Amino acid sequence: MISVCMATRNGEQYIEGQLASILCQLGPHDEVVISDDSSTDNTLEIIRSFDDARIKLLTENRFFSPIYNFENALKHARGH
Repeated sequence: MISVCMATRNGEQYIEGQLASILCQLGPHDEVVISDDSSTDNTLEIIRSFDDARIKLLTENRFFSPIYNFENALKHARGH
């Protein structure tokens, strides 16, 4: 299993393209772990619109730090 980890915060401008690019390269048993750090734009709605079981979305985080946010995604990854 491959795990791709992402840290997001107000990334609506790029998240759709990033996820589309990543998902088409993954197999059915791989995962994308996304830790969102208090987004106030449409980032979460865009991620949810993919409706893909390979996406594990971690919400309601209040890190206000890209380092801690990415570390949170890594902690929830199951693959390599």
